[in-house]
Amino acid sequence: MMAIFEGVGIALSSLVANKGRAALTILGVAIGVMVVMVVASMVRGINDGVDDVFAQLGPRTFFVFRYWEAGITVRDGSDENNPWRRNPGLTVIEAERISQLPSVRTVVVNSNSSRPVKYNATEISSVNVRGTGSRWTDVSGGDVFPGRSFTVLEEAANSRVVVVNKNLADQLFSRTYPLGRQIKIDGVPFEVIGVFTPPPDIFGEGNEPLVIIPHGSFTKYIRRAGRWMDMIVSPQAEVTLASAIDDVTATLRSMRRLRPGEENNFTVVTQDAFLSAFDDIAGTFFLVMIALSSVGLLVGGVGVVAIMMISVTERTREIGVRKALGARRREILWQFLVEAVTLTAIGGIIGMAAGGLITFIVARVTPLPAVVPLWSIVAALLASVLTGVGFGMYPATRAAKLDPVEALRYE
Repeated sequence: MMAIFEGVGIALSSLVANKGRAALTILGVAIGVMVVMVVASMVRGINDGVDDVFAQLGPRTFFVFRYWEAGITVRDGSDENNPWRRNPGLTVIEAERISQLPSVRTVVVNSNSSRPVKYNATEISSVNVRGTGSRWTDVSGGDVFPGRSFTVLEEAANSRVVVVNKNLADQLFSRTYPLGRQIKIDGVPFEVIGVFTPPPDIFGEGNEPLVIIPHGSFTKYIRRAGRWMDMIVSPQAEVTLASAIDDVTATLRSMRRLRPGEENNFTVVTQDAFLSAFDDIAGTFFLVMIALSSVGLLVGGVGVVAIMMISVTERTREIGVRKALGARRREILWQFLVEAVTLTAIGGIIGMAAGGLITFIVARVTPLPAVVPLWSIVAALLASVLTGVGFGMYPATRAAKLDPVEALRYE
């Protein structure tokens, strides 16, 4: 313990005496450790946020898409490299047939477009217009207040009624009571019947202006490019998820007259598949950021070598005296390793403090529920210590191997 305290004390003295050299070491390690902690907290927060989003849909809800592909893809615009073009769009007739299956409880259709919305003299040029089914509130979370959502009868009649989200209501109506007001979507008048307050969303979609209208009204009045409609399907409580997926798949294949052996020209996606794809993307992002943080640790390690070699040179006579008085090689080696680890540990502590502060700010000012996982703290400390040991070993070994006679003669 005395050797440890002595090494720490000498390291602190060296830090004070050589502020410039020590700052480079500490800064490099601090940046590397900070990046590890911030990235870990972001990935943890995003994972928790995605879990919350899917929890709002219900644990057994699954999706039917025209086409879906996991991961990140790059397209050049050609038909060959855009396989979704070969798949026909999903239709309302298909959704109605699926909703009649004994294994299915709910089917909610969704289509989206970006159109201008106007109220009196106030116009917003690009607003997300969502056409959906009357049971959309079952899978969206949030709350419609004041007002209400549209009914099954209004959906069937293609009524020109609309629910606006709180962001759009604030922009269009300011302090005016929104219910009963007439707004124009793409030039077509709609009556506002409700204000939607979405649940917290890590992707920030709840902060974007949004109008929600019956799906029939969407297809009748809203101009859109292509035929892209998705379905959100919930099975009956007594039916397994796999059985419901099989029934939906068989129904769509039958309606599309696909022969045995032909591939599906639609995609059924479970929440587990979404989460698995997202985990792969997050894992890749995490590995890239870890590689970048390693650059900071490498800079800190080079600083450790530089400052410790200078320390060995400046204390050559001291090392000779200690060896002459009986100090063994391992004692000299241990002393210099403790000094190196102390320097990197200081950088690690500063990096952890900075990473914790950034995480706190992100959690406060963004929807992302960022939180520092315990393992990232352990990994940060371990990384800083290993950097000190790894890069401090060479100068420590060189100090330990100095010949005591030559060291005493050093000027």
